[in-house]
Amino acid sequence: MDKIAGQYEVKRAALLPLLRFVQQKHGWITPEIEQNMAEYLEMPLVQVHEVVCFYHLLNQHKKGHCHLSVCQTTACSLRGADEMIQYISDKLKIRPGETTADGRFSLSVVECLGACDQAPVMQCNEEYVGLLDKKKIDKIVDR
Repeated sequence: MDKIAGQYEVKRAALLPLLRFVQQKHGWITPEIEQNMAEYLEMPLVQVHEVVCFYHLLNQHKKGHCHLSVCQTTACSLRGADEMIQYISDKLKIRPGETTADGRFSLSVVECLGACDQAPVMQCNEEYVGLLDKKKIDKIVDR
């Protein structure tokens, strides 16, 4: 963490990269991690928590090995995102916000992923999958 924070002139500017680093190690950001981060960066806990709540790539709960995040904003909705969300729910037998019993998959519905030209779009962990269809979903689940 010192190595990451040392890259910034102002230590608290390292908050987002540090949270990503910690999440890669632990899988999610616990309240205890938020508290430790606030102390380490000498900043109010509420500011750390606001960042954790704002970014959908920062998880406040344990997610599945493959975290599927489907965009539901206008462009994606118009091009079939709701149908894709329902297909994933039916296929994995989970609703948005849930994780499969075996811990392999979790499903989230998120706001804009910034890839409207590829609508509907989804992320599988950090990999973007655009022009989403049932075949692409099946391929991701199978691998």
